[in-house]
Amino acid sequence: MTKTASDSNSAEQHKEYQNDLPVIIDGKPYPDIKFNALDIISKTSFFLGILLGYSLGLLPRFKYTNLICYIIFLAIFHFLEFYLTSKFNPGKVNNDSFLLNNGTGYFYAHSLALAEFILEVWLTPSSWKLISFSTVNKIVFSLGLILVIFGQIVRSLALITCGKSFSHLVKRERLADHELVTKGIYSYSRHPSYCGFFWFAIGLEVICFNPISTVAFAIVLWNFFSHRISYEEKYLLEFFGEDYKLYKQNVGVGIPFIN
Repeated sequence: MTKTASDSNSAEQHKEYQNDLPVIIDGKPYPDIKFNALDIISKTSFFLGILLGYSLGLLPRFKYTNLICYIIFLAIFHFLEFYLTSKFNPGKVNNDSFLLNNGTGYFYAHSLALAEFILEVWLTPSSWKLISFSTVNKIVFSLGLILVIFGQIVRSLALITCGKSFSHLVKRERLADHELVTKGIYSYSRHPSYCGFFWFAIGLEVICFNPISTVAFAIVLWNFFSHRISYEEKYLLEFFGEDYKLYKQNVGVGIPFIN
């Protein structure tokens, strides 16, 4: 028997969704142990905890406190991704919920940011990268800090508010637990998880006074989320019809020039 194109697509969709489906025990959703290797989860949590603790210890001792803040906020972000998913959407948590395995592009982006910071310390007056260098530096750092905290709060509220309907994967078929959430943070942004991450990531570059990475992150993230939102909303309109169309008309995204 030969496979049809429809069979191949169904198999591909099943493979994509299989690690995002809960195990139901006594009517409650639980994570599938096949996709939640406890040793990997333990080691990842341990690594993030050590990174966070060591960075906090360096904060009053290392003169480039903005770089330490960069690492601290990253460690907190990745821990919260897993923790909030496991807390409010336990049926869909898995090893990848930390979002550390987020593709080579993600790794290269942060490598570029760290490389820019180090090169600018080396090639320019090192004091230029210090928060205390000038009043302008203090203002820029404060602005970046506001963006980071704002972005993290918005992202976290998205995971909490959406609950069991949240997924790190774009859904191409509507599941039983997939609901249109328009309350809370979703009444201000129809994609608050994307909005939060966008401002969080840009804020990280601002606090490090990385002009090249700030512009690069803004362009790359804008293009990524623009295409992802367009792709995702095609299915959301199929799932929720006029309800989502009306919601889209009344609520923006929160990322500039993405409607």
